[in-house]
Amino acid sequence: MKKVLSVILAVAMLGVTAMMFSACGGSASSGASSNASSESKDSSTTGAKELHMATNAAFEPYEYVEGGQVVGIDAEIAKAICDKLGYKLVIDDMDFDAIITAVTSGKADFGMAGMTVTEERKQSVDFTDPYTNAVQVIIVNEKNSPVASADDLEGKTVGVQLGTTGDIYVSDVKDVKVERFNKGADAVLALTQGKVDAVVIDKEPAKAFSKQNPGTKILDDPFENEDYAICLKKGSELTEKFNTALKDLKADGTVDDIIKKYINDK
Repeated sequence: MKKVLSVILAVAMLGVTAMMFSACGGSASSGASSNASSESKDSSTTGAKELHMATNAAFEPYEYVEGGQVVGIDAEIAKAICDKLGYKLVIDDMDFDAIITAVTSGKADFGMAGMTVTEERKQSVDFTDPYTNAVQVIIVNEKNSPVASADDLEGKTVGVQLGTTGDIYVSDVKDVKVERFNKGADAVLALTQGKVDAVVIDKEPAKAFSKQNPGTKILDDPFENEDYAICLKKGSELTEKFNTALKDLKADGTVDDIIKKYINDK
């Protein structure tokens, strides 16, 4: 009888233990499911998706570093577009001639660096509608410069920033010797040192560079007129979204206000 009672008690204990494990297992499973759901909700509601902008922050007033941050016309327009579309802007500073590669490889979502729309570049990337126009100008030394106009560049040594439209345009000048620099500021420094006869670069950065280098001046005649736009990977769904946002920001005056903030004569 004792044996029978012992068996009955053992079976009963096993049943209770099984029920306890089952309850614990159910509770843990439920808890994990709850946590996963909570994590998924958090990731979709906290923080916007990041968009990486490739730029060259040595091109004042379009992009330059101030207080450890990249600021300027392009930085502010890019942020306005991202804010409007619900994205968080992240700016990646790099050499100018690395920007298109960063975009085409997917390391950056878009490029914005006072970039001119050219047929050559359009073979590699898509462009948005232009957000402003610009002028290429010639910087020379004030005294004894052999260059008084674009016609005088023939046979001269001209400094440019590598990969810019200034680089492209000057390379087409007959018998010109092109000296390429990673930064426009370095090209202007070379001008002051007599290493080049002139520098061709965008007008607004040229103003800043000339101001920083007394004894230089900008020639009155423009070298070339051009349009600035945002470059994106070919076929990117962002292109249409950016164009829509850009159109709205132009219409409500945001783009003009940003440009006027940095360029007094706009």
